[in-house]
Amino acid sequence: MLIEFQKKLKDLIAGSLKERFFADAEVPDFDLEVPGSKEHGDFSANIALKSAKALRKAPIRIAQEFCPMIEKAVRDSGIATLIDAVEAVAPGFINFRLSREAVYHVLYDVFAQADDYGRSTMGQGRKVQIECVSANPTGPLTIAHARQAAVGDVLANLLNFSGYDARREYYVNDGGNQIAILGRSIVLRAREILGEKIDFPPECYQGDYIREVAKSFIKERGIQDAAGLKSAGEQDVKDFGVRYLLQVIQNDLKDFGVQFDDWSYESRIATSKAVQAVLSELKQKGLLYEKDGAVWFRSTDFGDDKDRVVQKSDGRYTYLAPDIAYHKDKYGRGFAKVYNIWGPDHHGYIPRIRAAVQALGHDADALEILIVQLATVYRDGQPVSMSTRKGEFVSLREVLDEVGTDAARFFFLMRGISAHLDFDLDLAKKETAENPVYYIQYAHARIYSIVDKAKGQDLFQKTEGLTLLKEAEEIDLIKKVGAFQEVVEQRIREMEPFGLVLYLQELATCFHRFYDRHRVVDISHKDLSRERLALIEAVRIVLANGLRLLGVSQPKKM
Repeated sequence: MLIEFQKKLKDLIAGSLKERFFADAEVPDFDLEVPGSKEHGDFSANIALKSAKALRKAPIRIAQEFCPMIEKAVRDSGIATLIDAVEAVAPGFINFRLSREAVYHVLYDVFAQADDYGRSTMGQGRKVQIECVSANPTGPLTIAHARQAAVGDVLANLLNFSGYDARREYYVNDGGNQIAILGRSIVLRAREILGEKIDFPPECYQGDYIREVAKSFIKERGIQDAAGLKSAGEQDVKDFGVRYLLQVIQNDLKDFGVQFDDWSYESRIATSKAVQAVLSELKQKGLLYEKDGAVWFRSTDFGDDKDRVVQKSDGRYTYLAPDIAYHKDKYGRGFAKVYNIWGPDHHGYIPRIRAAVQALGHDADALEILIVQLATVYRDGQPVSMSTRKGEFVSLREVLDEVGTDAARFFFLMRGISAHLDFDLDLAKKETAENPVYYIQYAHARIYSIVDKAKGQDLFQKTEGLTLLKEAEEIDLIKKVGAFQEVVEQRIREMEPFGLVLYLQELATCFHRFYDRHRVVDISHKDLSRERLALIEAVRIVLANGLRLLGVSQPKKM
């Protein structure tokens, strides 16, 4: 695997220069990266540039002096057959070119590890939590929630694939004013269904789904008239509405391929007793004070721009108080790190919750908040208007019904989380190369078909002793396969799944380019065919591993 070789080579470079050039100082921290252009080799080190100040020489001259030492270390280490050249180039980079044998080792690793190719122990079993979606149970999931769900689910897949113990959590906000509004909305629609003329208030939830909830409540309770509705009680209506809509949300998420490990409820975690306890803890630490009859949290002690009220003068808690109790509960369950995935409307809330976590005694980096920007759905080239309260929105269910799970998940990941996403429903339904998920899945299916056809001709891939793969498209394809683990690890370092989407598109493009220019199955050249079959089977394995991480299927036929 190229990333493992890259790490070993970096250690070798540092070790080879230590005694002669840095005997009395630390070897400067440097980068060994894959350059943007093939002309600059397979890896490029900037150690000479980093050493210029300490050694008081021009970087290019330092690079020229470093090269013989590095070359000797390469020879002595036994990896000489894996590196063809070590070159010093202006303004001071040291470039490394891999031998064909080194490139072939990528394919050997793929076949040895198969479904585990790209997996690592990077996380060392560290227990982390990803809380995402957590939409109020006041309506179906929108595409904004869907994007958060796709991002959170894939990040959890990546973390678990890389040795972390990651759990997905949905926090059900089943308390507060929005639930009271839900109950009122259901009652009003129920009264309307029972024949009463209702002037529906604009602050209530007005979507058609509220009518369906009301119909179900009436039917389940056997209500015949307004008196029967009134006797049901407001709390009963609210509880029914929350249960009904949570079931809708859970069904939508299941069909979207997102399974939460934990469903936590505000009503059970952020109880009055729990909130009082956590505020008492903060008070004992000297982090609360009273002003104008309210209780304030000294969040400025932890970098917030102003202190925050946690209890109003009338005794009611602000949203922050139960959220502090909830985060105390999270860390009490043993999570070393917590990731909260929020929408852009929560951006201003970040400093206060960060402050709260530190006030509870945790390091600042024990909490990471990822803001996922909104998405706009386009149909027939026109954006679809969105208003949750008015009921004018595109739901996750509508998208699933129109384009399917694979396209829905993939398209929600097609931009970085910090960028607004345009979701083109028409493009997502196309079965052409224009549709990126179709393009990738088609590469997987095409390879499966080629390999299957070759087996019918008694041709099987050669998985060791490769010697014949030497065309530029072949070498490029192998190197792209070898980059997979680095892509996975980089996604975790950045907590950004988009790079995996981009990588799979690039891998599919490399494959299609190779296949368009070179014949794979050729009975008159069986040895070459066996090696090319090995090459494309390795590509298929990596495509499959990447698609699984995205939660997208890996079809054998299309």
